Amino acid sequence: MPFLNVEIKAKCDDPTFIRDYLIKNEADFKGTDEQTDTYFNVTNGRLKLREGAIENNLIFYERENKARPKHSHFNLVKIEDAKGLKEVLIKSIGVKVTVKKTREIFYIKNVKIHIDEVPRLGSFIEIEAGNVVADLSEEQLSEQCNFYLNEFGINPEDLVEESYSDMLMKLEKIT
Repeated sequence: MPFLNVEIKAKCDDPTFIRDYLIKNEADFKGTDEQTDTYFNVTNGRLKLREGAIENNLIFYERENKARPKHSHFNLVKIEDAKGLKEVLIKSIGVKVTVKKTREIFYIKNVKIHIDEVPRLGSFIEIEAGNVVADLSEEQLSEQCNFYLNEFGINPEDLVEESYSDMLMKLEKIT
């Protein structure tokens, strides 16, 4: 089933400030997840298998790289046998890049907020306003993202255009 997210990713110099804000505002903390995202070779969009203790999903998405709220159209399938699926995908289409991260997961209504620590890249905040649980327009989702950008004091120069996979591929000089 396809969904729509409006997403923002930014460098995060003070994860404690954001964590404290979320706790003070009674965000629903889902936990800290050690995640491995394996990106596979596909002809369009992105296909990744997320493996973690909290989230195990196969996700296909299409999104532009730009340093502002981005619209992301995606399909998500919950996976029970991630190891078996990963083996099949590796054999059939091959791995593009693997991203490991520690992710703190919070929710405020339909807005999912991640505080991520990515080895070699640093600390980041991701804000995802989605219409999965609320029937909201793209404009309303963008307004939600911008609200949290302001609340967290995120400056325009801290916004990140690319996915972690793109950033790691640049470091590793993978095309």
